[in-house]
Amino acid sequence: MRLAREGADIIALDICAPVSSTITYTPATPEDLSETVRLVEAEGRKVLAREADIRDDVALRELVADGVEQFGRLDILVANAGVLGWGRLWELSDEQWDTVIGVNLTGTFRTLRAAIPTMIEAGHGGSIVLVSSSAGLKATPGNSHYSASKHGVTGLTNSLAIELGEYGIRVNSIHPYSIDTPMIEPEAMMEIFAKHPTYVHSFPPMPLQYKGFMTADEVADVVVWLAGDGSATLSGTQIHVDKGALKY
Repeated sequence: MRLAREGADIIALDICAPVSSTITYTPATPEDLSETVRLVEAEGRKVLAREADIRDDVALRELVADGVEQFGRLDILVANAGVLGWGRLWELSDEQWDTVIGVNLTGTFRTLRAAIPTMIEAGHGGSIVLVSSSAGLKATPGNSHYSASKHGVTGLTNSLAIELGEYGIRVNSIHPYSIDTPMIEPEAMMEIFAKHPTYVHSFPPMPLQYKGFMTADEVADVVVWLAGDGSATLSGTQIHVDKGALKY
């Protein structure tokens, strides 16, 4: 919606279904995606929306091709899909590990691989924003598989910024902290902290907002800035979207 408000036509993708039984919070639904379409169109922009899994390479390539056919070119890529689970490393099942790494890291790689050739071919440069996490910069005990996936996204950002520099395509990552979405799962967090109280020190308060969570809109504002010309000097940069929390 924020990108549409700034004049962008939108290609939107979500699986709109449970990714795995190991992910316990409520997933997005087809109705959510339909509402996104309605809201983007209410901003006066066009939108191509599809239910697909970012781990599905064929579906991603088809969506990019269909989007470019419909809109003419691709200038901005926001890789935002991700899932979160809890558990100590040695107690994680293969499915827990494979789901989080598969969606957050491999899915991001496949999203990039599907979109980048089209951006290069267009010859207009562009902006890629990868959504990592504060967990992609620091230790987050209790969800090391998530942290590993998000550190991986940080690594993709930095290498890709160099690889795409010659094409005028900028690549930056954002690192949100404590965003008010179903992914937060306060009950699951409290269960981990109750069992392992020392873990809580790795999840500090935000100096600018000591209690409560940030909103998704606040994160979207940063994404829009990175997508636009106002951030033209930035590439290979990690933006802390955390109201100061990572300074603790």
